[in-house]
Amino acid sequence: MIEHIAILKFEESTSKDQKELIIHKLKNLRGQISNIIDFQVGFNFSDRSQGFEIGVTARFEDRKYLDEFILHPAHQEVVTYSKKVGLIETLTVDFLI
Repeated sequence: MIEHIAILKFEESTSKDQKELIIHKLKNLRGQISNIIDFQVGFNFSDRSQGFEIGVTARFEDRKYLDEFILHPAHQEVVTYSKKVGLIETLTVDFLI
């Protein structure tokens, strides 16, 4: 089993509405991309966030399905939109569970 974690940081000019739309688009990926076992996304509320505002976790049976998720056009559309509205940094961790 693979656990995929991503945290997203945005420019100060990125609006709350734009970030909420990103969360909405990410949540919709579960219905668009097969082989996702579990998927969670939301706003970070920690005061230790170092400026990262959105957290994502996704679980897959194996690396092949993670790779398919990353390259899937629906996921790439969210990435493109996020960059367009001010995504400046993403930290990602993928590990076996």
